[in-house]
Amino acid sequence: MNTLKSNRLTLRQLTIEDADFIKELMSDPDWLKYIGDRGVRNKQDAITYIEEGPQTMYQQHDMGLLLVESLSAKTPIGLCGLLKRAGLTHPDLGFAFMPEYRKQGLAFEAAKLVLEQIVQQQRHPKILALTSLDNHKSINLLEKLGFNFKSIIRLEGSIDETRLFELSMKN
Repeated sequence: MNTLKSNRLTLRQLTIEDADFIKELMSDPDWLKYIGDRGVRNKQDAITYIEEGPQTMYQQHDMGLLLVESLSAKTPIGLCGLLKRAGLTHPDLGFAFMPEYRKQGLAFEAAKLVLEQIVQQQRHPKILALTSLDNHKSINLLEKLGFNFKSIIRLEGSIDETRLFELSMKN
């Protein structure tokens, strides 16, 4: 998996050195509300999450959430990337940003970088995306990226319903 760059952002694989940022991001009230509590309470929890989540996904599926860094601030600002979830036939786009970096077009820019790489690689005919039923900011972003609402589903092992979106990846 390559490092992705734009004029404002760099996206790269997560390492255990990113644990403090992961702990902070996963403690954000919007993360907890819209994505869910992943049990990350301290630095060791964050390291375990990185190792068992993104790093395992990189090895098994050559995809996963990438750390998004601001080139101007030289700091981590969010996550964006593709996930391979049980029960879904195609990878899905995931993203989350710290509150102070929202509403600046950075999530759109990061997602475009990820999607452009998929088009170049011609690896996946479709990309999915999931949102909470009431996460209107993410829904708007997905629609701006060209995703279409498909249905309301319940993922394996989840009690909550979620909106499923789809994007055809034609070159």
